[in-house]
Amino acid sequence: MSGRSFASPPVCVSNEPFTPVNPSDELVIVLDFGAQYTQLIARRVREASVYCEILPHDTAVEEIAARHPVGIIFSGGPNSVYMDGAPCVDEGVYGLGCPILGICYGHQLMALQLGGRVRPADNREYGPAVLDICEPGALLHGLGAQQDCWMSHGDTVLEPPPGFRVAATTATTPVAAMADPARGFYGVQFHPEVAHTPFGAEMLRRFVRDVCRASGLWTASSIVEESVAAIRRQVGDAGVVCGVSGGVDSCTVAALAHRAIGDQLTCIFVDHGLLRAHEADEVRQDFAAALGIRLISVDARDRFLSKLAGVTDPEAKRKAIGEEFVRVFEEHAGAVEGALFLAQGTLYPDVIESGTKTAATIKTHHNVGGLPEDMWLKVVEPLRYLFKDEVRAVAAELGLPASIVWRHPFPGPGLAIRILGEATAERVATLQQADAIFIEEIRSAGLYREIWQAYAALACDIRSVGVMGDARTYSHPVILRAVSSDDAMTAHWSRIPYDVLERVSSRIVNEVPGVNRVVYDISSKPPATIEWE
Repeated sequence: MSGRSFASPPVCVSNEPFTPVNPSDELVIVLDFGAQYTQLIARRVREASVYCEILPHDTAVEEIAARHPVGIIFSGGPNSVYMDGAPCVDEGVYGLGCPILGICYGHQLMALQLGGRVRPADNREYGPAVLDICEPGALLHGLGAQQDCWMSHGDTVLEPPPGFRVAATTATTPVAAMADPARGFYGVQFHPEVAHTPFGAEMLRRFVRDVCRASGLWTASSIVEESVAAIRRQVGDAGVVCGVSGGVDSCTVAALAHRAIGDQLTCIFVDHGLLRAHEADEVRQDFAAALGIRLISVDARDRFLSKLAGVTDPEAKRKAIGEEFVRVFEEHAGAVEGALFLAQGTLYPDVIESGTKTAATIKTHHNVGGLPEDMWLKVVEPLRYLFKDEVRAVAAELGLPASIVWRHPFPGPGLAIRILGEATAERVATLQQADAIFIEEIRSAGLYREIWQAYAALACDIRSVGVMGDARTYSHPVILRAVSSDDAMTAHWSRIPYDVLERVSSRIVNEVPGVNRVVYDISSKPPATIEWE
């Protein structure tokens, strides 16, 4: 197929989804009722070495049964269970014969559907509360009589359903936890998935390991083994092109694919002109040496910048970049013998944030909602069901160097979504210089590994008055952003020491032309996102 032209491909092949990796066939399903913490529930289950997926709350009971879950968790949600049209589950789920845990809204729904009483609370609980444990049972044993927990509810269970006993209360919540051990049904009004409930992770571990009797085979080594097998099944003898950026996601995909299919893989690095300072050279020099994989380097800087000319809307930027990426890959796949697949580093949070049946579209990730509908390459996404911390564990298992494993995340659209306004070559150069200073000072202060992600953004639509050399300036501000996180679904702004921020600000204002002000973003996610666009 070498030399084949793809300007008018003879057939448009529909994308086939990558089969979820489940080494043990032990699945815990989280039914999502719209809670902001649903993804955290799934992560906590996986931290107990048990595979977990999130499905919409109205998933047909037949579909749930066909997946043979060892356990089901109902998430929280913003609604009231007794209101007309409140989300619910098919009551047939209670007859599947597997344990069920209801959390917050899920706790109230279980109580209502099984014959308990739910009413608006006389005293709503939002924030920390003290849990009084009266019947510890399988989930709360050994914790003592009282524990701190995190509440967020306006309704309450007044009476548990028949067969349940009250396991815990608070000063204002008569049924803060309930249990029916005979059927394996449990409900908790508090949120065990958040860090503000110190014993919560252990409680969820007990549910999936002790109550559901899952074996705990979801590990980095088993993920690698099953991912390699899944890639082989999907790809067969066909060629695969993999887009790489030098980041942990794309490098992990490349390493998995290379282990699975060897020389059938060709990696393509596209310099779209929106990378960090010196990044293109580093990828070209270091990637092949680190992984021993064939690499094609494409200089497409002018091509991408021309696509972004006059574009200021963040979603339009993402989609333009996503489509152009695919077009570049399709063109260069013509030089790869038998290439029919595109491997890319889509993660579970990318899928969730790009919008699902129960999750609103926060922002379209270029490798999810930004892919063109007429793309003929079939997609291979071995990380599609993994969170970032799981990807890092897999990368380490594959033997990738620490410089790749712990590299700060970088968005596929690059600096285009860190330039608030039109992305031009001049603005990219300005931002590259400011960003390099920020990262250099963070490394010098020994903070790089402590911070999940740090970057500089350029506010092109804003100017402020300043004074430099006794003269008036009217220039753009640079925004510094640094956050701590585990999975990018939630994040807290990093408490960088003032002296480090002062050095960064001083250097940027003095060394970067066109910038006269530096500000530090102290917003957490939610309500903000990590990236500005």
